[in-house]
Amino acid sequence: MIFREELECIQSQSDQFLHDMGFSANSTEIIMQTGGYIVLGLLAYLFYRLTVIAVKAIVVPIINRSKNRLDDLLIKNKFFKKLSFLVPALWIYYMVKNPFFTFTETSDFFRGLITVFFYFIAALVIDSVLSTINDYYNKYSFAKEHPIAGPIQVIKIITYLLALLGVIGYLLEKDLSTLLFGLGTISAVLMLIFKDPILGFAGGLQLTFNKMVRIGDWITMNKYGADGTVIEINLTTVKVQNFDKTIITIPTYGMVTDSFQNWRGMEESGGRRIKRSILVDMDTVKFCTPKMLERFKKIQIIADYVNKREIEIAAYNESLGTDHSIKVNGRRQTNLGVFQAYLKAYLNSRPDINTDMTFIVRQLQPTEKGIPIEIYVFTNVTEWVAYEEIQVSIFDHILAAITEFELRVFQYPSSFSGIRIPPVEG
Repeated sequence: MIFREELECIQSQSDQFLHDMGFSANSTEIIMQTGGYIVLGLLAYLFYRLTVIAVKAIVVPIINRSKNRLDDLLIKNKFFKKLSFLVPALWIYYMVKNPFFTFTETSDFFRGLITVFFYFIAALVIDSVLSTINDYYNKYSFAKEHPIAGPIQVIKIITYLLALLGVIGYLLEKDLSTLLFGLGTISAVLMLIFKDPILGFAGGLQLTFNKMVRIGDWITMNKYGADGTVIEINLTTVKVQNFDKTIITIPTYGMVTDSFQNWRGMEESGGRRIKRSILVDMDTVKFCTPKMLERFKKIQIIADYVNKREIEIAAYNESLGTDHSIKVNGRRQTNLGVFQAYLKAYLNSRPDINTDMTFIVRQLQPTEKGIPIEIYVFTNVTEWVAYEEIQVSIFDHILAAITEFELRVFQYPSSFSGIRIPPVEG
């Protein structure tokens, strides 16, 4: 035994000192027992602090010089700190048999307490190792598609459950296999207690293997107020960081039983949809006059279109012998039709519009608010800010250009209706 001779000498001198002070043999033994525990506790704490200092002074500098990221993750997950608890525990476990501890029952109690402590320290150390494995795995790109956070959490739960069963088995002096066999009789209770983890694990497996969602995906789930990026997929929850930086927590099984929108397909396609309408005042729609057509021919991107359409319409009307004294006879270009042709040409000329994807400029059902002219195209970018800037640029231009076609955008009358701002004279 370490320090056995020194401790026996201290015990002998202490016994003699207390006897000389007039204490009875029983009182002397109790005082010695209490003093021994105090000294033992102080030494255990001292050894723990020395171990922590040694780790910081020796282990941490070595790890910092290492290029291996794995040992850095061990420090992050407090592996060495948790391991340090074993030093004072081992000290107490082996020292309770020294001459200071003459009460067998008390010594056995402390050894039992330390044994229980060992079980939980082992579980904590395994927890740190598993967290390190998960963090190390997450540095690879494929971890987003196949996260292991769910299975890791299941293993952690099993680890703590086994530690708890080990403690119960030790206290009841039962074999672990006997306890596991007895779990069958309380399986219904366990199913109730671990309902959420079980449902979450099953849901997590479905999410992972069906590739329904992964870290980094932009999802929308109105039921939970989620509209943002998935930042974490755990055993029982999926964490989503909304674009306003709030965090939404969604039950994993809820994402399997309820519907949600995943924008991954849009991001992977390389294009993001613009689907927006402009309401044109129906009172401004009319047939084009020769003067209007001459002006439209000066708009470079539709000059060829206007000329070609005029030739086609003239040939058609001539073949029918159309009476041009009435405008509705035959075919004629309208300012709205030319405007739609302009929109197509304008959008087609923009380098930030993906013309390989759906590209439509169309009229929708007229309403009491006018004729909706819908722009249905895709941009070449998917990033939100850039997408919004492109969309603003397009519709700013359209709103400014529409008056060139003698059309007007519909809007409800306001207090400024009919007021015209006079031109600035230079």
